[in-house]
Amino acid sequence: MAAGGDTMAQVHSGMDSSNKTLLKSEALYKYVLDTSVLPHEPECMRELRLVTDKHEWGFMQSSPDEAQLLRMLIKLTGARNTLEVGVFTGYSLLATALALPDDGKVIAVDVDREYYEIGRPFIEKAGVAHKVDFREGPALDHLDAILADEANVGAFDFAFVDADKPNYVKYHEQLLRLVRVGGTIVYDNTLWAGTVALPPETPLNDLDRRFSAAIKELNVRLSADDRVEVCQLAIADGVTICRRLK
Repeated sequence: MAAGGDTMAQVHSGMDSSNKTLLKSEALYKYVLDTSVLPHEPECMRELRLVTDKHEWGFMQSSPDEAQLLRMLIKLTGARNTLEVGVFTGYSLLATALALPDDGKVIAVDVDREYYEIGRPFIEKAGVAHKVDFREGPALDHLDAILADEANVGAFDFAFVDADKPNYVKYHEQLLRLVRVGGTIVYDNTLWAGTVALPPETPLNDLDRRFSAAIKELNVRLSADDRVEVCQLAIADGVTICRRLK
């Protein structure tokens, strides 16, 4: 709790790719990483992850076990056309591009190209830049523009969302039109460092209070949405997988 006793420090402060987990045991998380995750992390991804860890907003990047999950889901579902809402330096984007077949595509949207430029050299070095279509600007606007072309309705196999949490509910409605029936939508940060389960009177700072409330609204809506089948996982900061049913 901060001086004055009225707010907590930002709940993700002090996190990087080595400890971004909801597991109570850091030793157990290290075991998971060392045993089944890091030995299989492509070198280009490792290099980008370590560079991003040094960034002041490095806690925003996906954890290596989450990136491994994304790669596995893309391969299991045979996804070819994908969307990514929220890119940051591109660690999860690189994971996606590596998992896609050579003729696969990912449209990646972020409001800030500067962060993406940090990761672009690693994407190019990995030989997957031809799969990436980066678009700068508000995701709601870009998704609307994609939807304006009827050929894009139901044309995507997979989507990953790791962007501004208050707009997750709006992204969900757009993505349900873009992702085909049987396709997959994955939402990041759906447990928000465990704050979603804290008592309402818990003294959070303004950002955490707003984002936690937005995530709780999303979780309730997803659970009640008969258009999707939902699986919520306690990986990284919480990951929710949705399979579109109709």
